Amino acid sequence: MSVKTSTGAIHNIGYRRYDGPRLGRSEIRKAVYSQTLKGSFGIGRGVSGKLFPWFLVACSLFPALILVIVQSQMPVNPELGPQAIIPLNHYVTFIIMVPMLYLGSQAPQAFSRDIRFKVLPLYFSRQLTATDYVRSRLLGLWTATSAILIAPLVLLYLGGLLISLPFIETTMALLAASVSVLLLTAMITVISALIASVTPRRGLGAAAIIAVLVGSFTVAQFLQAIGHVLGDEQTSVWLGVTSPVSLYDGVQNFLFQGEPFNFTSNLLIPTPSAPAGLTLLLVSIAIVCGGWALLNSRYRKVAAS
Repeated sequence: MSVKTSTGAIHNIGYRRYDGPRLGRSEIRKAVYSQTLKGSFGIGRGVSGKLFPWFLVACSLFPALILVIVQSQMPVNPELGPQAIIPLNHYVTFIIMVPMLYLGSQAPQAFSRDIRFKVLPLYFSRQLTATDYVRSRLLGLWTATSAILIAPLVLLYLGGLLISLPFIETTMALLAASVSVLLLTAMITVISALIASVTPRRGLGAAAIIAVLVGSFTVAQFLQAIGHVLGDEQTSVWLGVTSPVSLYDGVQNFLFQGEPFNFTSNLLIPTPSAPAGLTLLLVSIAIVCGGWALLNSRYRKVAAS
C-alpha cells in the first residue's frame, strides 16, 4: 500500500510588503543629524551617557546664574549707572574648558563609534553618501556645542535687562557674542571630529581631543602674555593663530571692536590691527574648511574600503 506524501506549503510568517512612499536622501540626512544632536545630550542612551553632558551644561549655566543674582543685588553707581560684572564677549573665555571637555566626550561618540564597529557600509548602502554623513554628524555636534555656550549668554543678557542695561547695546552685544561663538564652535568641532575619526578607540580619541584643544590654548595664552609683558602688543595679537580659542577672541574683537582677554595673565590684549584681524579671520575660516575637506576625504576612504 503506497503512502501519499503531502506537498510543501509556504506559510505567512508575518512579513509585509511596504507599498507606501519612500523617504529620500534629505530625510536620511535629517535622521542622522537628529540622532547626533540627541545623542550629544545623552537622549536615547543610558544613565551613564546622560550624566556627563548634562553636568557640563550645568557648569556652563551655573556661573552665569550666579552673576545674574549678584548683579541684581549690587548697588547702582549714580555716575556710571548699572554695569555688568563680565562683558558678554568675555564669558565664554572663562568657561572655555566646558566645550573642550564636552567635545572630548561626545566627538568620539559621534565620529569614531561607527568606524570602530564597522557599520558605515550600512549607512552607505542606501542613498546616503560619505559627504552627507559627515555633514549631518558635524552639524549635529556643532549645534549641540553652540547651544551649550549660547544658553548662558542669553541668561546673562536677560540678567542685564533685569538691571536696566541699555536694550539696544545689550542686544547687539548678545548678537556679536553669539556670532563669535558660532565661529569658535565650528573650529573646535571640526578639529575634534577630525581627531575622533582617526582614533577609533574612544578613550584615546577623548584624550587626544582634550590634549590638542587645551594644549594649544595654554600655549597661545602663554605666548601672548609674554608678548604683552615685553611691550610688543601687536605681536601678541598675531600669536593668537596658535589656538582656536585665541583666534575666536581676536576675531570677535576685531569685528566688533572689543578687547581680547588673556585668561592666563588677566591682561587685556589690544584690539587687532586690520592686517592682523583679517589674518586671524582667514586662518579661522581655513581651519573650518580644511577640517571639512579632510573629514570628507577620511570618510570617502572608509566608504571605499
